[in-house]
Amino acid sequence: MAWYQRVFEFYNLIRPAFDIAILAFLLYKAYDLLLKTQAFQLLKGAGFLAVIFLVAFIFKLSTLQWLLNILAPGLFVAVAIVFQPELRQIIMRLGQGELFRLDSKPRLGQLEAVVTAAEILSQLKRGALLVFPRRVSLRYILDTGTRLNADLSSSLIVAVFQFDGPLHDGAMIVQGGRITAASCLLPLSEQQDIRKSFGTRHRSALGMSEQSDAVILVVSEETGAISLAYESKLYYDLSPLEVQRKLKELLDRNVRSTAADITENGAIDVE
Repeated sequence: MAWYQRVFEFYNLIRPAFDIAILAFLLYKAYDLLLKTQAFQLLKGAGFLAVIFLVAFIFKLSTLQWLLNILAPGLFVAVAIVFQPELRQIIMRLGQGELFRLDSKPRLGQLEAVVTAAEILSQLKRGALLVFPRRVSLRYILDTGTRLNADLSSSLIVAVFQFDGPLHDGAMIVQGGRITAASCLLPLSEQQDIRKSFGTRHRSALGMSEQSDAVILVVSEETGAISLAYESKLYYDLSPLEVQRKLKELLDRNVRSTAADITENGAIDVE
């Protein structure tokens, strides 16, 4: 028997397992993506409707079936309108290759430098905005600012944000342990119930977390509070220790983080 025939037979042997493994991976990534885009409610709502349809079909509830058949097209349109931001985020992240992109994370010493800079700027009441990309590409954000490709250090971060220089306004992008760009423009949040006291920096941080899986660090110019935004939520006025711990956890590709483990000074209502 020729070698290629043996390879073909071996492939036929493992093909079912290979097929199931790929399907399981895609389902897991789709589930992960739904959680990150706040669209899990959409999935739960669709499951609830499916259960109702199934009950009506099994028990032959003709009136309920008739009503559901009439409402179904309108429900699909309503879902598309109500969850339009979440659906757009899903499509955007798929287009940017989030399923297969690897994280790049700064080392612990570099994170300490970031937190040190944030503490200094907080004491000086100087606003700052730092973005830490994860899997979703932020090339379109980098193109709005000034490329630096500089070593990550607390002194450079403080120098950029402490004085009203040309790089002060906008966000600094920290990727792969380096400062890749500064003075970048971020999208504003589309949430309608944001707290009125929040300025452009917090709205931009929240907007960036809505359109990507990036982690955004904000220092308030008014109060000096240090906050983190990720997964469409804002965690306001965290201690430096909490910020460092959370950044390490979120930027570590081997750690799956949820928003539930900040109990003190946790996620706030944005209204």
